[in-house]
Amino acid sequence: MNIYFNYKNGISCLLTMTFILMSLICFAQAESPKEDDYFKIMKVSAPEGEILEVGGLCTLPNGDLGVTTRRGDVFIVKNPSSLKPTFQKFASGLHEVLGLAYKNGSFYCVQRGELTKMTDTDNDGVADDFETIYAWPLSGNYHEYSFGPKLAADGSFFVTLNLGFPPTWWNPTSMVPWRGWALHIFEDGRIEPWAAGMRSPCGISMIDDQLFYTDNQGDWVGSGSIMQVKKGAFMGHPSSLVWTNLPQSPLKLSTEQFFAKNQTKMIYDSKGNSVKPENDVNEKVVTEYDMKKNFPELQLPAVWLPHGILGISNSEIVKIPSGSFGPFAGQLLVGDQGQSMISRVFMEKVNGEYQGAAWPFRSGFQSGIVRLAWGKDGSLFAGETNRGWGSAGEATEGIQRLVWNNKIPFEMLRIKAMPDGFEIEFTKPVDRKYASDLASYSVESFIYKYHSVYGSPPVNSQKCSVKGVRVSADGLTARIIVANLRKGYIHNITLDGIRSQENYYSLAHPTAYYTLNNIPEGKVLSPTEVSTRNSSAIKTQSLEQNRSSLSGKKASMSKIPTYDQVKGLLAKNTCLACHNAEKRQVGPSFKEISAKKYTIEELTSLIYTPKPEHWPDYSTPMPPMTNVPKDEVTKIATWIKSLNK
Repeated sequence: MNIYFNYKNGISCLLTMTFILMSLICFAQAESPKEDDYFKIMKVSAPEGEILEVGGLCTLPNGDLGVTTRRGDVFIVKNPSSLKPTFQKFASGLHEVLGLAYKNGSFYCVQRGELTKMTDTDNDGVADDFETIYAWPLSGNYHEYSFGPKLAADGSFFVTLNLGFPPTWWNPTSMVPWRGWALHIFEDGRIEPWAAGMRSPCGISMIDDQLFYTDNQGDWVGSGSIMQVKKGAFMGHPSSLVWTNLPQSPLKLSTEQFFAKNQTKMIYDSKGNSVKPENDVNEKVVTEYDMKKNFPELQLPAVWLPHGILGISNSEIVKIPSGSFGPFAGQLLVGDQGQSMISRVFMEKVNGEYQGAAWPFRSGFQSGIVRLAWGKDGSLFAGETNRGWGSAGEATEGIQRLVWNNKIPFEMLRIKAMPDGFEIEFTKPVDRKYASDLASYSVESFIYKYHSVYGSPPVNSQKCSVKGVRVSADGLTARIIVANLRKGYIHNITLDGIRSQENYYSLAHPTAYYTLNNIPEGKVLSPTEVSTRNSSAIKTQSLEQNRSSLSGKKASMSKIPTYDQVKGLLAKNTCLACHNAEKRQVGPSFKEISAKKYTIEELTSLIYTPKPEHWPDYSTPMPPMTNVPKDEVTKIATWIKSLNK
């Protein structure tokens, strides 16, 4: 196509053409479909007056849904996928039921102190026979939650038991036997202590007849993760090691042995409060991968779920069945209570151990997700509650259903570790021009501290330069050559420059987090097999990003930072996991904090040493954020104070 113009109107035409081209680019980016365009969240209507603080879900053979609540009720929901499902109360008066299973015509639930079998012997739809399969000790501590059961292939059960939380709530302990353990329980009441070292093991799950679980960030747990639970394994939290001297224990690692070899030890003040650990200095960062050398029993996370990005209180794991959710069948979904979201995980085995990649999948649920269960129609039920725990979703309870509309999103489908980098598979062909350009990719590795302080910031961050890329002829795979791969580290893989071959769509989720426990052996690509083209022009910023950048430059001239200037710090230090600028989340909004009229010095002090008594309406206390550098705390505090106008 030839375009003719004279000198007089040439500039005008060029400006018009430039505007049209920029508009087309921005339109394509803005119109790229998002989560809601593929996966719809549908509400399941509950009977009037019923409060569904869901603790357990299971699907019955006929498609009915079993539901338990923290308030002690058990329901059978008939036609759960219809617009008007029918709720029948099967049992009530139980003690905080946080799990449900169905076997041979009976329900099995975990109450706070026992595994209970419930049977309707006269077929009137209501349980009339209650049998204790096994009861475990209780101290009476409020935090001794019990989770499960999950059915093993032989019909036996697995349950997990939460640690108790004394007044120093960030230093949980095992006050009675088997707290912080997974137990293997048989129908006849026999038990087999299975594994120790759990903190708050809400996400107990059976995946391909193997036991996995998720834990919550806290002391000795730098961030959430998916972990395989092998018999005799130590999952990382030392409090439950006090029971390894009991005859039934498959684990012989003692508390004394653990602390003798550990490089950080918690010390306490005169009131018994935990304070800064000994030897916990920035110059020496101890990770779980490091400690594995001292403790072979220590089980490393298969896949880390970075805190504040892929949840803050990870819950149940489910495997996507064949025929459900399109190309993602066979992968895992993980719920999150605090951020009211679901993440997606692809796992592979390298050198006999699981590892893999995780992505955000679907956010925007009405309350905190505790349980997940597949419906007979291929949709996913989410059981929700936030009483006492807080969540991004503002509803206090309920059941919702995630439904796929049979359209395939443009996503990274899988990431596999290679000897010299990663192989990334896509759900749809990529535009090979952009996928062959190194500027479309960025990789950075980081990890979390393994210490007795509550949680951890990302540490030991390092850029990993992308040296080459090979794109398959069909555009469905890109293999990237990455320098500085690190075993035992999370690798943040971002593909901002990738576009689909059709429609020029960007990826719905352009960032993945790959946990590299092992680097496989195999063929390393030669320089002649890859593209090394690196064009910075590929990284085209949207108009909104440009405006944000200009705004930041102008604001830097002012002493009071803008939200754009502190947003990165809030995300980096996981503040956004619990706080929203305008509305209540797990904790108060930044505007609500600002209304207290704290000085900058007071705000700084409260970030390092929170005062939960200042916020009696919030039941989840904030942990001490001693890891945040002073200059960053000051900048955040200055911004928060500026909101009180």
